[in-house]
Amino acid sequence: MTERPAEYSQPTSDPVVPRPPKLLERMRIHLRTRHYSIRTEEAYIDWARRFIVFHGKRHPQEMGAAEVEAFLSHLAVDRLVSASTQNQAKAALLYLYKQVLETDLPWLNEVVQAKTPKRLPVVLTPTEVRELLLHMDGTTGLIAQLLYGTGMRLLEALRLRVKDVEFARREIVVREGKGNKDRVTVLPENLIAPLQAQLQKARALHEKDLAAGFGRVYLPHALAVKYPQADQTWAWQWVFPSPVRSTDPRPDARTGELLERRHHVYPESVQRAVREAVRRTQIAKPVSPHVLRHSFATHLLQAGYDIRTVQELLGHADVSTTMIYTHVLNKGGRGILSPLDAL
Repeated sequence: MTERPAEYSQPTSDPVVPRPPKLLERMRIHLRTRHYSIRTEEAYIDWARRFIVFHGKRHPQEMGAAEVEAFLSHLAVDRLVSASTQNQAKAALLYLYKQVLETDLPWLNEVVQAKTPKRLPVVLTPTEVRELLLHMDGTTGLIAQLLYGTGMRLLEALRLRVKDVEFARREIVVREGKGNKDRVTVLPENLIAPLQAQLQKARALHEKDLAAGFGRVYLPHALAVKYPQADQTWAWQWVFPSPVRSTDPRPDARTGELLERRHHVYPESVQRAVREAVRRTQIAKPVSPHVLRHSFATHLLQAGYDIRTVQELLGHADVSTTMIYTHVLNKGGRGILSPLDAL
């Protein structure tokens, strides 16, 4: 019996062709490639998913202006969402069609955009701020003081890194704020000692993580590739690290693996602590951590500081945005004497 050649004696197998990513996964990759924040990524993916489910899981390429308008109308009429929420949904669908599907649909720009109503910000009086802060303690209490003392947004404070706190110059560098802009704000003298104590606790936690084989922190963009050991250094650590480690949903820039890291304190923890403090102080206003930023700006203007200075501290691109705080200054109805009081 003639033996078969060696090449026939081995089983043949077709090369495995990787499955192309599904639409939402393509959208996620597209957003990450362009360095969108993880919150924007989650929001856009969620709106695209809701849009598809709302229309019976039809593919977006099979739909057009009528389906987009029907979805946006459903949000406004049936779900009673705010104008800003509806506009965020429109922005997500615009990104899906133009960037991911590469479909130029001129009608999408013509879809009516909901007008955001102009609302005056909620502002606490100095007495109310004092009472609120007195009923908060620990890390969340320090964060609340930082929000009122610097005018930072909540996520800007939580994403603060060790290298961006300048004790000698009494300033804080806010990195990648709203609009991906950096700015400098004031470091209150009353917070120098508490912040130094917080950094000591954070450093002890970091050294404990290093000893356990962890201690790597998320770095923005491609810095982890450019500086392979930077994510372990003390300078890049969070000022307010989370008490527990968790798996980062973003793959590591070098290995592509999902790493266990220590994130910063979650926003919900601060929001919950503020709500509890408001309940105990019985402040009859809708108060959130962002109200402390509003109060910071208003109290500076009341103290006589120039509006341009306040604009720079808040990081507003246009002074007209900052001018909204001039409407809530304590001037007794714009300084007008009521005719009733003249009787």
